Amino acid sequence: MDLRETAKSLFQTACTAADPGMALSRALNTHPLPRPDVGGAYRIVAIGKAAVPMSERLISGLKGQDFKALVVTNYENARPVNGAVVMASGHPVPDENGAKAAFAVEAMLADATPADRVIALISGGGSALLPAPVEGVTLADKAETSRLLLGAGVDISQLNLVRQALSRLKGGGLLRSAHPAPVTGYILSDVIGDDLRVIASGLTVAPAGSRAEARALLKGKGLWADLPASVKAALQKKRDETPLPPAQNLLIGSNRKSLEAMQAAAGPGAVIVSDRLEGDVADAAAKIIAAAKAQQGPGCLIFGGETTVRLQGTGLGGRNQELALRVTMGMPELGRDWVFLSGGTDGRDGPTDAAGGMVDGVTVARIIAAGGDPAALLANNDSHRALSLAGDLLISGATGTNVADVQVLLLGATP
Repeated sequence: MDLRETAKSLFQTACTAADPGMALSRALNTHPLPRPDVGGAYRIVAIGKAAVPMSERLISGLKGQDFKALVVTNYENARPVNGAVVMASGHPVPDENGAKAAFAVEAMLADATPADRVIALISGGGSALLPAPVEGVTLADKAETSRLLLGAGVDISQLNLVRQALSRLKGGGLLRSAHPAPVTGYILSDVIGDDLRVIASGLTVAPAGSRAEARALLKGKGLWADLPASVKAALQKKRDETPLPPAQNLLIGSNRKSLEAMQAAAGPGAVIVSDRLEGDVADAAAKIIAAAKAQQGPGCLIFGGETTVRLQGTGLGGRNQELALRVTMGMPELGRDWVFLSGGTDGRDGPTDAAGGMVDGVTVARIIAAGGDPAALLANNDSHRALSLAGDLLISGATGTNVADVQVLLLGATP
């Protein structure tokens, strides 16, 4: 198997290790569903890119028990689920279908009783898929706020701090909607460090911070003046500070587990260099290049995380595609073959059809031969165009899971 085929195989291994149905099965073996009281039923809310396979696995094991189920996922992963209502909505940009789904979730939980058991199946993407703006804020205003934050290169924790402050359901809002029914959450993590407050913006946990902290972040990034008036007004209102109803939250899968599966599949000598590849994509590329230069002999270097891109141009791309482009442009002559792959385990990198990119020592030459200017394309944040010219886009299609991004650098032997 050549280096490119090996890299693709390892990426698939990472996605398989995060298979939502298998992860939920393992969790249910150790933490079975709590049973409803007499007269009660299950109310299942599945939210995120992995919502369909998670709900399928759960419903298949209910064996005639009473339940209602609502599944909210992205368009690419949507398909019918026996016994459930499936609603598809926009990601990464929220849309009106997501707003309708949020109202549907609230409606299903509105008459829950203490005898019922609410089961929340949560995976990455829930923040965008289930927009529920607070009173006075429109979906367009909230989307504009997210656009400003993403353009400023904020990380997922900072983005979700603001999202929670502007949402009825995030930051524990789902618990308030479900009260007085007890809530159990089975959560597939798409964030580094597995902070439950950040995954899908913390539907079943306390918020990551206060509205005052959200205001401070926005002002510190120089964004406050550009915010819609309704958003500024909402962030200056006092939040409901009554204690959240309790919930049991169980982490069932993560990026680290996928990295360990890649390492095992790669065999002896494979190394997980970092499971926290975060921050600006240019800094991440520099770390990968440094690791390549330091590697003696052939090797398999594995990384995982979620970088950020500062938007300065009008091109199309995503953090994985830009990371791959930066690595190939910055990699010195190593005197041996190498391949670098960076991909989102959900199969989609930014608003594109690609999961990421897979590059090598002649990617830049292929871009130029196809009529592209790599430096100009990078400056315009047009990594999708650059990698398309080289034939180096990583296309996987929707995977039905999401545990952030994985990277692998394969280094051949020195001639």
